Amino acid sequence: MAIMDVHNDSAGLLVLWLEPWGEDRWLKPGETFHVRSDYDGADAPFTVDRFEDDDDRAAGIANIAVCVNEGSAEVTDSTGTRLESGHQRPEEVTRKWNALRQQMSGDTASNPIPEGGPKRSFYVDRGHSVTD
Repeated sequence: MAIMDVHNDSAGLLVLWLEPWGEDRWLKPGETFHVRSDYDGADAPFTVDRFEDDDDRAAGIANIAVCVNEGSAEVTDSTGTRLESGHQRPEEVTRKWNALRQQMSGDTASNPIPEGGPKRSFYVDRGHSVTD
């Protein structure tokens, strides 16, 4: 088993992305989370990448991706409590992501995909040629 501590020493939120699953956990200033992998091989169990997003930086949010190279993993807090994806994610971020998901899927209240799937008029009404 391999264990890695992730500590937020900044004044803002730190998003811990657990890859390759794309899961997110949000650390408040001063918090430490533990990433545990069941991998017991000779190679490095984790790859770490700190990255920045202009919108996040402006909001005081930092990002770190921990890629689990082999096996499964879990994230716990300092008391050993298992933390699920979305832990401490701000509600406004959840709302924004849900709105983007709806927009990308075409499933919005003002312009829903017709029941039974899109028809020719669905595309034409939206300015797309039928061959798009």
